[in-house]
Amino acid sequence: MKYMLLGVLYFVQGMPYGLQSSLLPIYLRGMGLSFTRISLTKVLYFPWILKVFWAPFVDQYWTKKTWLLLSMCGLGVTCFVCMLLSPELDFLLLSFVLLLMNFLASLQDVAVDGLAVRILNRKELGYGNTIQVVGYKLGSVLAGGGFLTVMHILGWHTLFLLLAFIYFLALLYTWKSPELVIPRSPPVMRLRVKSRTLTTSEILKELLRVPGTIWTLGFVLIYKLGENGATNMFPLFLLDHGLSPAELGFWNGMMGMISSIAGSTLGGVVMNKQRKLHDLLKTSLMLRLLGLCFQTILLLVFNSDIWYMIVAAVLSIIIQHFIGGLLTTLTFSLMMSCTQGAEERIQATHYSFLATIEVLGKLCFSTLVGGLVDWTSFIFCYLLFIFLSFLPIIHALYDPQFQ
Repeated sequence: MKYMLLGVLYFVQGMPYGLQSSLLPIYLRGMGLSFTRISLTKVLYFPWILKVFWAPFVDQYWTKKTWLLLSMCGLGVTCFVCMLLSPELDFLLLSFVLLLMNFLASLQDVAVDGLAVRILNRKELGYGNTIQVVGYKLGSVLAGGGFLTVMHILGWHTLFLLLAFIYFLALLYTWKSPELVIPRSPPVMRLRVKSRTLTTSEILKELLRVPGTIWTLGFVLIYKLGENGATNMFPLFLLDHGLSPAELGFWNGMMGMISSIAGSTLGGVVMNKQRKLHDLLKTSLMLRLLGLCFQTILLLVFNSDIWYMIVAAVLSIIIQHFIGGLLTTLTFSLMMSCTQGAEERIQATHYSFLATIEVLGKLCFSTLVGGLVDWTSFIFCYLLFIFLSFLPIIHALYDPQFQ
């Protein structure tokens, strides 16, 4: 039952990301916005960078169940508010609501990750992180590619009504779940934890003392830079070269995410059987680099009037998402394994710290990449993506403490 609970929680947590990463850019590009302005909407993800600051409060106040219920209730309400707004007429207000949605999703993320660290043992990490990544991406597929494919039928308002309904169903399931009945620490211990965790310098010192934290921070900061740039820009390149939003919603949003889920599942299965995480990371990083080289060549010769060019573009998307899913599961397993070496009283904060740095690396670059394309070209940016994808390979090769 713990896998089912985590699957549901990560599923609904993935919906805001799919909505804002897959559906919103295509929708805004269809309205005529530039690549620069579309990339700047990534600023709405800013609460994910700050979540490490409210993670200690989730660790020490109330229960994980309380935080989960409050955050999901808030997410359902924000979806209902979005249903009442129009992107064309209420863009600024909509942006604020989406910013609030990201805050609530990041709050839920802290609570779910803290719960997962506590209820999963080391033998369950591979499958547990597969559930995490797969559940998250299924939610992303539904809210991103799935709704983008049928948005011309459902419309903006019906879409957000369905999202609100899903959140309230998840809230009811979480409320009734017996897996969330976790013994709380004694009152004396809770008081001692509060006095220490509210000191920022003490938090940072304790987090960095956990074995493997510094190497892991460096890896999660850089491992997705090149891939994230390509994932954000390639669908927009195809949109500008003749593919429709519905086609992109199906191939990039749905089929791409299905292949990503397949890669994530494979990562969990292989890791549980072989447990050679370092070797698996190096192999997946090399495969991703080759995939980016293939996609770069495709940019040079692409012609939407030639059927096999479209097939090649779809194939590159599938390969990209498959390897990306594999790498994500392995990296999240690495992060959770590192966090389990921390004391229980700071585990949610420690994992949120690692996850914040991971989001920071992806968000900062993805915010700038649209401007780079506008100022230079797709080819120049893809050469940069290849260089950035080479950096984590070097980092993985020179790790003296990796087990």
